Amino acid sequence: MAGASVIGSLLRFYSHELAIVAGVAIIVMGLHFLGITPIAFLYRQKRVDVQRPVGLWGAYVMGLAFAFGWTPCIGPILAAILAVAASEATVTKGAGLLAVYSLGLGVPFIIAALAVEPFAAFLVRFRSYLPYVEKTMGALLVLTGLAFLFGFFTQLNTWLIEMFPVLQTIG
Repeated sequence: MAGASVIGSLLRFYSHELAIVAGVAIIVMGLHFLGITPIAFLYRQKRVDVQRPVGLWGAYVMGLAFAFGWTPCIGPILAAILAVAASEATVTKGAGLLAVYSLGLGVPFIIAALAVEPFAAFLVRFRSYLPYVEKTMGALLVLTGLAFLFGFFTQLNTWLIEMFPVLQTIG
């Protein structure tokens, strides 16, 4: 708990600098998705060709590989949630945050598993639109990065708290 408190206080102390770093990183990723500044290592991939059914242990290993592959995506978010959970007043509140995060991560996979065939058919039809989705996502990332750089999120937070004081009681 003490470590989380120290980290939390450092994050608060350097929040302006971290917002600038986050803004720049988000803009760079947005420009990558727009195709303006492609980042080569993000295009690398490794594949294993499996010739036979994998069975129970194979499914476990595939799950481990999937988790390892997703670590760069969900790792920073999970670290932030763990830090917030560690700084909560009670263990119950921290566990609640982690439970909601787990639901948000797991429920889409359960829904996808139940709807694999219709979803695969949808993806076949939707594939031609993916470049447009990628460009739109890139533009939204650039706008989000600019909002971080120019302090829009801080202003939005202040406005939301003033308009909806009940928001202060969340978390």
